Amino acid sequence: MFCTRILTRAFTMANTFGVEHDEKMKPLIEIWRRFLRRRSAVLGLALLSILVALSLAAPLITPHDPEKLKLSQALIAPSAQFPLGTDHLGRDLVARLLYGARLSLVIGFLAVAMGLAVGVPFGALSGYYGGWIDLIIQRIADVLLSFPTFLLALSLVAILGVGLQNVIISVGISAIPSFIRIVRSSVLTIREQTYVEAARAVGMRDSKIILLHVLPNAMAPVIVQATLNLGTAILIAAGLGFLGLGVQPPTPEWGSMLGEGRNYIFSHGYMATFPGLAIFCAVLSFNLLGDGLRDALDPRLRRM
Repeated sequence: MFCTRILTRAFTMANTFGVEHDEKMKPLIEIWRRFLRRRSAVLGLALLSILVALSLAAPLITPHDPEKLKLSQALIAPSAQFPLGTDHLGRDLVARLLYGARLSLVIGFLAVAMGLAVGVPFGALSGYYGGWIDLIIQRIADVLLSFPTFLLALSLVAILGVGLQNVIISVGISAIPSFIRIVRSSVLTIREQTYVEAARAVGMRDSKIILLHVLPNAMAPVIVQATLNLGTAILIAAGLGFLGLGVQPPTPEWGSMLGEGRNYIFSHGYMATFPGLAIFCAVLSFNLLGDGLRDALDPRLRRM
């Protein structure tokens, strides 16, 4: 695969400058090698890179304003002037998709960052201390997990109100319990390791043990889960936008574009097709990337 050859070439060039001989870099280099062996993971990384590059280069790719109305150009089929056509208000779909990619990716990253910022510390405390701390945190996580993810986000939006900020908060809260559970399960094993017991024996404080010894060794599954949650966050945000509860018009966002296109699905199907394909490609890229990271970070697969 072309992308694999490019990434392998970049890795070889790095070795030329002596990176491979650095002892601290060897584990990362081995993870990178295992990642490159997974063609689906490389495809996911390449697809995500293309989406990010297109969203950043939107002003250079299209001269059209994604929010400017021009009713005289409404519902123009894909053509040389408008490669993906225009919507019912005369706005260029290429421009709206590219600028919408920025917003969808920002929502995904900020929502997952919020889930990480809350879920990782609480998961670490729950797993390390156990007892009543573990009981309280896990019961809260159970309550959040009792709701389907989309339904939880929908309920939170109904309470907080519509808008970009509330969508990020709602999607971020729905991601918290998965991180709590994953970190807790890792910490339960790590806290019994010899190096943690040695740190306790020399009088190191619990907070320092958690930060320096426990969390760094618990992050591999968290990284994989965060990557997978990015796709889920984009999908949930798009679902809220489809229902009219997400980012409000005229701001371009894939879910709201899909919702607008459903009224024209039989007469002008491209209005719903292209936003749907954009959501599909973004979610697929994160899922493939997450699967590749899982395989690369799993020590049981090192011999493969």
